[in-house]
Amino acid sequence: MTFPNYPNKHEHDSLLTAADIVAYRRHLGRMPDADSLKGLLFCLERGLPRRLRRQVWIRKAGSMLGDLYLVRRTGKRVGVMDNFGGGAPIVAELAEELVAMGVERLILMTWGGTLQPDLAPGDVVVCDRAIRDDGTSHHYLPPAKTVSASPELAQRLANAIRARGVKCTVGTTWTTDAPYRETPQEVAQYQKEGVKTVEMESSALFTIGQVRQVQTASAVVVMDSLANMRWEVPERIDKIQTSLETVYKAAVDVLREYKENSSHE
Repeated sequence: MTFPNYPNKHEHDSLLTAADIVAYRRHLGRMPDADSLKGLLFCLERGLPRRLRRQVWIRKAGSMLGDLYLVRRTGKRVGVMDNFGGGAPIVAELAEELVAMGVERLILMTWGGTLQPDLAPGDVVVCDRAIRDDGTSHHYLPPAKTVSASPELAQRLANAIRARGVKCTVGTTWTTDAPYRETPQEVAQYQKEGVKTVEMESSALFTIGQVRQVQTASAVVVMDSLANMRWEVPERIDKIQTSLETVYKAAVDVLREYKENSSHE
């Protein structure tokens, strides 16, 4: 994917930056109470932070295109974003602003479809690479098929999920802006390449990580399947909900560990 009128757009500076927006919100007194924030979890499972608030204590810090919560007992250094919609553009916009606020590590958790028949509903894939079938990433980077997560953060996240007893593999995801335009031809090709899941955010997050030099990772909980060239959904979602909760707690723990070990890094 390229921009015909501006094929080298990624080489040029922007008129408006996230730092400008953050400074303006501070001027208006509309910034969340999050000056110490260093690690952030994007939670695409709406309402999950509130549902688990007795297991992972949180308090609302404010709003910025969604609800920002701070995880208690982390010195205001770990946060969770919820209720911000979904898709590459909104994740990239929020990631830009959070980095401008001082965040250094960003994890995304969502649910998505599998392209592989050996993955079942509730299985988890930690994505170390994303196919750039979104539009957002191409505003930032030269044309390329994929963009990578941060290896260390992705591995820590996978290890934390496995330690909680949930099946977790590491692999490539396909990020698309058009969930109703996932064609059989694309699915067959990506399936042959070993691509594990399809979702709508990872490539944008990894792109911001690469361009802004912060750590990023994502985890996809398998919800439905395109592996047999038709849409298949489970009868029940109990295992999916359990996996979402596990990934949430594991991701918060990973971000918290960075805070606890910061003096050794």
